[in-house]
Amino acid sequence: MRNIFNFIIKQQFFFLFLLLEVIAFILIVQNHYYQRSLFMNTANVFSGNIYESYSNFRGYLTLKHTNQLLSEEIAALKGYTRNSYLINDRNVFQYRDTVFQKQYTYLNAKVIRNSVYDRNNHITLNKGRKHGIEPDMGIITYNGVIGIITNVSNNFSTAISLLHGNSMISARHKNSRHLGTLIWEGYNYRKATFIHLPPHVAVNIGDTIETSGYSHVFPENIPIGIISDFEVKKGDNFYTIEIELFVDFNSIEYVSIVKNLLKDEQLILETNSKINGTN
Repeated sequence: MRNIFNFIIKQQFFFLFLLLEVIAFILIVQNHYYQRSLFMNTANVFSGNIYESYSNFRGYLTLKHTNQLLSEEIAALKGYTRNSYLINDRNVFQYRDTVFQKQYTYLNAKVIRNSVYDRNNHITLNKGRKHGIEPDMGIITYNGVIGIITNVSNNFSTAISLLHGNSMISARHKNSRHLGTLIWEGYNYRKATFIHLPPHVAVNIGDTIETSGYSHVFPENIPIGIISDFEVKKGDNFYTIEIELFVDFNSIEYVSIVKNLLKDEQLILETNSKINGTN
């Protein structure tokens, strides 16, 4: 131990130099947009490669469970295909491109890093810019909402999880179709909170909460969870509703990234409406 202290004392100027270099580097990154952006992209690539290697190793240990999840997802997706509908009359179901315009496409991705115990949780995926991923794209599975893409590099992307303090998702009470907002108040990765639902709406434990489609990120009708408890707190004008999430965030491995093909058109129209409304 004495030798270590002696070594540090002898090399004190060298260690002081390293400390000052680190401080200077931090100040440059924090106060210059270009350097901060370059550092974030580099760190994203580096951490992404590490997480992907770890995830691949873990994947070999969970192949049976993964195959089961994929089989369930394929079965659920088949329920939305045309062949799943019984057509008794040719006038009941007609597919015409002029009526049914595709709005959303989906890209599969693998979760290579995920946190559930932080106050603000993030997810890293093995798809990035070269795969067509962009910020503000939604992430879902067959049974729920996962999060929203925030940062993208060539090969990887990171997202804020639904389990994030800044997460706010437009949702609705399935039975009544009334709108509200889904937030996460922390600590329990199986629970979320549904707010802004007026108390005149009849709700029951077990009712389903789903996406509303009132955003450019998620399609409507994606299941989120069921009501496990609710109350109107004293002095509030809305319900505070506890939601039990369908997704077990501690075991997600494969997800779908949602691309809204009409997002730009929608945003331009909404922006113009706000501008014209102020004139």
